[in-house]
Amino acid sequence: MLKGIDQRLSAEIVHVLMLMGHGDDLVLADVNHPAASIAKDTTYGKLVDMAGCDIPTAARAILSLMPLDTFVPAPIARMQVVGDPAADMPVFGRMQAVADNAEGRPVEMLALERFEFYAAARKAFAIIRTADSGPYGCFILKKGVIDLPAL
Repeated sequence: MLKGIDQRLSAEIVHVLMLMGHGDDLVLADVNHPAASIAKDTTYGKLVDMAGCDIPTAARAILSLMPLDTFVPAPIARMQVVGDPAADMPVFGRMQAVADNAEGRPVEMLALERFEFYAAARKAFAIIRTADSGPYGCFILKKGVIDLPAL
């Protein structure tokens, strides 16, 4: 363990976050998402599991290290409810609260149709599967930049 890093973040997750660059996408998925089959098409090429976490808990831990992109209008995408694109699921509001709190500002979230979401997930840097039982607990987080001091 290291100081200041949430214990839910495995060495592999921290490694993935460090490998990602500005504008790279990270999929945070529930257990129902076809994460294993889609992960092989990502840049990282394999699925990363974050067992024991629901979506908001996992997002809170990840966003404690990873900033969201401020150069795009909506740095988070979520899946629309099939058959009712305007439906609001409880996990949407919970994720919104986590993102807003982590960034200290309102964060715009884009809703994607199911197969549009899957296509975007295939282009992501990596997929992290949580233990969240869902439904619709699938989000794509676009990594931002941190203004670091000169070495």
